[in-house]
Amino acid sequence: MTDRLARVRKTGVLAVLRAPSPEIALDTAEAIIRGGIPGIEVTYSTPDAPAVIRELIARHGDAAVIGAGTVTTIEQAEAAADAGAEFLVSPGTLPDLTRAMIDTGRTVMTGAMTPTEVMTALTLGVDVVKIFPASLGGPGYLGALRGPFPDAPLMPTGGVSPENLADWFAAGAVAVGAGGDLANTASIRASDWDDITRRAARFADALTAARV
Repeated sequence: MTDRLARVRKTGVLAVLRAPSPEIALDTAEAIIRGGIPGIEVTYSTPDAPAVIRELIARHGDAAVIGAGTVTTIEQAEAAADAGAEFLVSPGTLPDLTRAMIDTGRTVMTGAMTPTEVMTALTLGVDVVKIFPASLGGPGYLGALRGPFPDAPLMPTGGVSPENLADWFAAGAVAVGAGGDLANTASIRASDWDDITRRAARFADALTAARV
């Protein structure tokens, strides 16, 4: 296992953060980190995502794992890397974009759903294959992918909750991406940071239990 993959695996849960402004993104990330989840994927759905990434790294350094998500262009990959992003996540696997992401030297995770897409991602040399939307198949589908790809580092995103977290890891996930059940849209809109922190704490407790 590479050092980069080991750090992602140790983090366990990456919070998929979508916010309407950089300021709200920072407040949301802080609430998540307070709850015990140090992995933050700042998506490019968030305005000025590189600035958010840069500020979170300045605040937390190596104590948090900060990266960029919804990377769909080479320019976005390069801007996120320049901001210090530790990892780059794309919802799909486009060869030219994936190669550019890899060229940044950051941990690269690209999306796949079918066996052919998983093979494409692995052939291109990504660090982690993001199974998305994982809610379509559930942990059973992730486990089925383990048949032809027993050593592939797979990270389900979509449909992950504290209640099923252990099932995803039992099925072979190296980490999970958590969106709405963690960085909840309604709570973000209401600036209910206490609720976000409670959600993060539930994920952190579930991760600890899954690893026992």
